[in-house]
Amino acid sequence: MQHIERITTNPNIMHGKPSIRNMRFTVAQMLELIAGGMTFEEILEDYPYIEREDIQACLNYAVKIARTKQILAIPS
Repeated sequence: MQHIERITTNPNIMHGKPSIRNMRFTVAQMLELIAGGMTFEEILEDYPYIEREDIQACLNYAVKIARTKQILAIPS
């Protein structure tokens, strides 16, 4: 997985949720932007502190999570 080291978990930042380089920007936030239709270029323009490698790291992290052996039901 490329750039996965950019994803950090720190109990003092965003309550320990996986985030980008210890910033207050979570993997979930990034995935929501992408799922909402934003392009990489739009994200990079709107969030100048984000780097292309950060976006790729979030996608790689999502792949890693999706490959887990046990899937729990998502509460509605």
